[in-house]
Amino acid sequence: MAMQQDPSLAAFTRLILETGADGRARWREERVALDQGTPQARLSALMPSGGLQLRESPAGFRSDFHCTGAPQWVFILQGVMEIGLQDGSSRRFGPGSHFYSADTLPAGESFDPARHGHCSRQVGDEPLVTLFVRG
Repeated sequence: MAMQQDPSLAAFTRLILETGADGRARWREERVALDQGTPQARLSALMPSGGLQLRESPAGFRSDFHCTGAPQWVFILQGVMEIGLQDGSSRRFGPGSHFYSADTLPAGESFDPARHGHCSRQVGDEPLVTLFVRG
């Protein structure tokens, strides 16, 4: 006999790249409840969005440290993306992976490339294709 899971416990984990109180980018996880829909198709509450944009980055692409201009979901459609933080740590995201990029420049501060933001790069031989959905 299979146990039925309480639908109110279903959740999606949103990995968030954000700016901490010290002005540095960091990772944080947040639970998004999938408490709507049906047991066969659990849904989150509808989230607002401000448009979407596709990007293709060729092999060898890398960015300097920068902050996110506007919070947005980043979905990896093809290839591998690596996000590096000022503390030297990094995370890699492959096809089907996603994160919410919200590491904006703190109000009233001027960008300092030795303190603020994150860098990104394409990894491997396959071009990187990403989908950005503004939050």
